[in-house]
Parts: sequence; C-alpha cells; structure tokens
Amino acid sequence: MSEFLDEQKDEIEALESIYSEEIDFLGDSPHCFTIPVKTEDYNEDEGEGRLVLFKFTFTEKYPSEEPLLEVEESENIDDEHLEELNTYLHDMLTENLGMPMVFTIVSAAIEWLGDKNDQIKEEMETAAKKKLEMEEEEERRKLEGTRVTVESFLAWKAEFDQERLEKMKTAKVKSNKLTGRELFMQDKTLNDSDIKFLETTGDTAVTVDESLFEDLDDLDLDDESDEDPDWKPGDDSD
Repeated sequence: MSEFLDEQKDEIEALESIYSEEIDFLGDSPHCFTIPVKTEDYNEDEGEGRLVLFKFTFTEKYPSEEPLLEVEESENIDDEHLEELNTYLHDMLTENLGMPMVFTIVSAAIEWLGDKNDQIKEEMETAAKKKLEMEEEEERRKLEGTRVTVESFLAWKAEFDQERLEKMKTAKVKSNKLTGRELFMQDKTLNDSDIKFLETTGDTAVTVDESLFEDLDDLDLDDESDEDPDWKPGDDSD
C-alpha cells in the first residue's frame, strides 16, 4: 500500500510542477484534482475555442488500477464529441496501467481536442462556403433567367402562335363590325328613315317644292336703307 502512496505522491509533485497555474487540488486522501484541457485559440471572454475540465481521482492501488476520470465542465463542445473523447481516453488508461499516466492522458486529450477543433472549424468554414456558393448560384440563376432548350423553345413558340392566332381572329371580328356612319353610307334606304318613321306614327310628312326657290337670284332684295339714310323701319309717312 505504501508503495502505491509513494508513487502517487511523486506523480502529484511532478504534476504540480508541470501544471502549476492550472491544476486545482481538491483533496489528498485520496488524491483528487482537476486539470483543464483547452485548444490554443480558447478565449473565455470572447467565447472562442474549446475547453474540457477533467477531474482525476486516484484509487488506493493506482497506478496498478485506473484512476477515476470524469468531465467536470466543458465549453463549446457537444455531447457527441465529449463521448468520443471519453472513450478515447479510457482506452489509453487501459494501455498505461502500471505506470504514472496523468501527464500522458492530459497530453493525449490536448492533442485530440486540438485536432477535433480544427476539424469542426474546417467543417464550419466548408459549410459557410457552400452556403455562400449556393446563394451566389441562386442569384446567378435569377439574373440569367430560364435556360432555353429546343423543347422549351418549341413549347413557347406553339403557345405564342396560338395566342397570336386568337388575337388575329378577334381583330378580324371587330373589323367586320361597321360603325353607324358606315352603315348609313352603305345603305341608301336609311336616308328616308326619318320620314318613314313619321308616316308610320301618323304624322304628316312635309314635302318641299324646290322649284319655288329656283328664281331667287332674280329678285331685287336690296335694302331700302341703302337709298334713304333717314328711313326707319315702320316710317311710311312718305
């Protein structure tokens, strides 16, 4: 038992020297402490990067037994990735039985988290680039309009010709309808329509003898006022 304690004590001293500013001791019976694992771009204030806070607890027979390894906190990493990391580290615990392993586990966790961080960032950049390309392609399609093929052109032309034919038929029907003036000029019998209407209603039609007005040019219709400037209408005293 004392052999395990001595090994644990030596490892604790080494860890304190390596992670002096990050390790947080929670107890010494059994030895229990936390060490944060974070990516190089981690920034708590700006919310960038990723962090996992691991808690180690030595068992009585550690390092002949695996230490208890738990995740106390995490930032910017989802449960699926945490499960992957946890599985990866527990496999390493098994591989390193019988020797001090905390430094090895922490180093492996830092490398794994860094690689995963790069992968996530690359996937995000790829997704953002793809989204931008799709938006640009959609905008380009709107500007270019529908691409014309032989089939689409023939379909459009058939529809266009049909519409044009319908318009021509409509225009022809309209052109065959005469206006009132055109009907009057074309049908001479309409000249007598008003007189015929008066006769059918019982009114007497008026007939004008145009011969009465043929000799009007021979009449002397000069105004007497031209000969007598003092003459006034109704003055017959002379």
